[in-house]
Amino acid sequence: MQIEPYDHHHLDAVIRLSLRAWTPVFDSIQKVMDVEVYREFYADDWRVSQQKAVEEVCTAEDTNVWVAIDAGSTMGFVAVKLDSDESMGEIYMVAVDPDFQGRGIGSALISFALDWMKDAGMSIAMVETGGDPGHAPARRTYEKLGFGMLAIARYFKKL
Repeated sequence: MQIEPYDHHHLDAVIRLSLRAWTPVFDSIQKVMDVEVYREFYADDWRVSQQKAVEEVCTAEDTNVWVAIDAGSTMGFVAVKLDSDESMGEIYMVAVDPDFQGRGIGSALISFALDWMKDAGMSIAMVETGGDPGHAPARRTYEKLGFGMLAIARYFKKL
């Protein structure tokens, strides 16, 4: 496996793997979130908003994106944003194709991003994720890589 900078020709593969990787996450969110609030967030289909989010992240000038490639297959990606004023890098988005999960690809992408942040002069790294069961694998990966959790309660109510 190699990690290389994102290029526009990776976009379709990154979108496909992201939607596949996040299906269990959104299934989990739907089960734990108030149904009316969930519908308000994802009126049509979560895939539509997530595809748009991935496209925006991959093309944003303030975001650095890398892909994990092996034998011509795009297996995962990581997107990083830097806040030089705070000296903080953020793992903004990360996903690994379900066909390749459990092989350390997510950890390798995040470790690569952490090294890159440090080389860019950042002194803190941050990543956000959900507290629902669908995000449990992500939380385990972040904790394994040394991230410490700051619990934040976020409440929603449909008006």
